[in-house]
Amino acid sequence: MWVLLRGGYPLRILLPLRGEWMGRRGLPRSLVPGSPRRRYRKEALPALEVPVLPVTATEIRQYLRAHGISFQDGHSCLRAPSPFVKALQLKDQTGATASFSLFIDKTTGRFLCMTSLAEGSWEDFQASVEGRGDGAREGVLLGEAPEAKDSEEVQRIWDRAIPLWELPEPEEAQLARVMFGLTKVTDDILRRFSVRYLRPARSLVFPWLSPGGLGLRGLKLLSAEVQGDEVHYKETTIPRPGVYHNLFGLPLISRRDVEVVLTGRELDSLALNQSTGLPTLALPRGTACLPPALLPYLEQFRRIVLWLGDDLRSWEAAKLFARKLNPKRCSLLREEVLGELSNVEQAAGIRWNRFPDLNRLLKGHRKGELTVFTGPTGSGKTTFISEYALDLCTQGVNTLWGSFEISNVRLARVMLTQFAVGRLEEQLDKYDEWADRFEDLPLYFMTFHGQQSIRTVIDTMQHAVYVYDICHVVIDNLQFMMGHEQLSTDRIAAQDYIVGAFRKFATDNSCHVTLVIHPRKEDDDKELQTASIFGSAKASQEADNVLILQDRKLVTGPGKRYLQVSKNRFDGDVGVFPLEFNKSSLTFSIPPKSKARLKKVKDDNGLVTKKPSSGKKGAVPQNSKTCLGQAHHPYQPDPSKPSR
Repeated sequence: MWVLLRGGYPLRILLPLRGEWMGRRGLPRSLVPGSPRRRYRKEALPALEVPVLPVTATEIRQYLRAHGISFQDGHSCLRAPSPFVKALQLKDQTGATASFSLFIDKTTGRFLCMTSLAEGSWEDFQASVEGRGDGAREGVLLGEAPEAKDSEEVQRIWDRAIPLWELPEPEEAQLARVMFGLTKVTDDILRRFSVRYLRPARSLVFPWLSPGGLGLRGLKLLSAEVQGDEVHYKETTIPRPGVYHNLFGLPLISRRDVEVVLTGRELDSLALNQSTGLPTLALPRGTACLPPALLPYLEQFRRIVLWLGDDLRSWEAAKLFARKLNPKRCSLLREEVLGELSNVEQAAGIRWNRFPDLNRLLKGHRKGELTVFTGPTGSGKTTFISEYALDLCTQGVNTLWGSFEISNVRLARVMLTQFAVGRLEEQLDKYDEWADRFEDLPLYFMTFHGQQSIRTVIDTMQHAVYVYDICHVVIDNLQFMMGHEQLSTDRIAAQDYIVGAFRKFATDNSCHVTLVIHPRKEDDDKELQTASIFGSAKASQEADNVLILQDRKLVTGPGKRYLQVSKNRFDGDVGVFPLEFNKSSLTFSIPPKSKARLKKVKDDNGLVTKKPSSGKKGAVPQNSKTCLGQAHHPYQPDPSKPSR
């Protein structure tokens, strides 16, 4: 998922129109319609000359009062009469008044009309109220219908799928129940939630039904694979994950329900509904994100129980979602989390797949920290930090990029090459496959380029955290973002203020910020130190981690690059390990022939004074096992009743 954050337009221009559409990954080709050409409905528009200022809940209330619009204050939204519903439509099926059917998000100002399904930004609503947006009244702002090819594919798969109890072979039905942990879930529950089974793909099919359950808007397919002693699950959504906003189980919610259990998995919803009798809803993307577009559907509940999982990432996601939903009405369950919090490996954060030596030093990537990264000009700072962030993004870390030095198009091309581990220009037949997979990553871009004020950047970051549940922000780089506006003032003091603002943002929003800063001008034959970071000591003092890309240029050939960890607040381990640049894939890797690739250094200054050499005392051998990051937990629903 690629989004430009400023005007809010998807960054689809990075992918040109491709050739023939070859179908959805994970689905049998027989279920895929013909071969229409891929097309995109939207294109990224130029960045606005003047950024749209964020709106506050107080400003929204003042505007509604000034225009004589009555409203009700809710948990995360304001409810008001909808200007998109005619008087004759103000009665719902029960005859009750549906005039307060417009929900306005208190944080962003975006609105949704439950009756007409009209939606738009706060500026769209203002234009409609003031008579400047007649198009909205005529349906221009109505939520976009799915593309024809999506609708046809959804209906075709749905028609081919059948209920589990209608499978002709009892052994096949029993095997499916065992694979998906449904041995204790009754047929009545599966029938209520309209769950089906697609035999050709051996997948469960969960429908996305429109409000009222009158129409089919999309599907989620869940397939299972046995790998050794474990079962691994794979999800495929139609439409793509970025626009798949299905609260599974919503058609079963009545207006009288005041309590609901939110789960991260559809299978958990089935089991909990059966065992507790409570209304249950499953989030469309699990613990990855709670789209604000779903908040209006959760306004009616006085109590929301968050049942997302028993690991640290699920616990952090539950706390993040509770902020959006209003913490006063949320209950965070799973007593097992207490044990997980004491698990050192999980507390260390997400581990890198491509940089195992970085795991040995930093232990992992943790929320709420500030990392400062520096290196000589031309050493490959942007290329390295791109792969560093991409590694985490592929593991589900929602990432926001602020590239102030190079264009987003150029950056995305570099990241796509790194993602495919090879130049796609030389293998065009695989371009569609890799581009599709890259598009599904939780990756977002700011549209800023060059000088920007820190207030505007911070506002954009806060908006992204709320809307997209961003966990990692990359700022490349500080000098280009500052520009030349501080030439007449104390530039060092201005930089210190900006570093402090990023530090505060990381702490307040439980979001990791990686800040790229150019070093001071120094002799080429000298290695960089922590004191080489441009500016005062503020940056290194505020940072939790300091990474330095060392580049030793040689007259006889290519230079040698090393990554030095010169500060690690988590446990104090610092050290250095070599990197090798692969020009064809634009990736950094550890040289395979190096026997002493990592050396931990713990001295007073935290600096490396001696280059690691093969076979010498003090060298730490590289672990032969590749770190695979956090494994996905199998879908094993827990039918036990949640504690109150």
